[in-house]
Amino acid sequence: MLDDMDRKIINSLQEGFPISSRPYADFAATLGLSEDDLLARLAAMKESGVITRFGPFLDAAAMGGAFCLCALAAPDDQFDAVCEKVNAFDEVAHNYARGHRLNMWFVLATETEAGIDEAADAIETATGLTVYRFPKLREFFVGFRVAA
Repeated sequence: MLDDMDRKIINSLQEGFPISSRPYADFAATLGLSEDDLLARLAAMKESGVITRFGPFLDAAAMGGAFCLCALAAPDDQFDAVCEKVNAFDEVAHNYARGHRLNMWFVLATETEAGIDEAADAIETATGLTVYRFPKLREFFVGFRVAA
């Protein structure tokens, strides 16, 4: 269960995080917490599955790299094994199961445009499955936030 402070942490983190020599301490102070208490709460929320990760969202393209939404059709009886193989690639930013013929969707983030095809081809080799690539044609800023 989340308490009011956990909710405040989650909601506040979606608005930004300090860039400083002690960002956790600085952020904790804005909430009236100690740095240790903030770190313990973040660890507990991660361990319980309330949050899956805490870190920056980096725009690979803005840094000269590339990213691409990809999908594949994993046989239901092999889904977990295929997922492990896909997730073993450093280029896989995140991976989702979907209720569709293409039931596994993931994002590739690479240092170069050519890296997208190299990673997708390597995933095809590792899984024996076709990786469908859906490159970004146009970018939209949605400003997605989830209220805790």
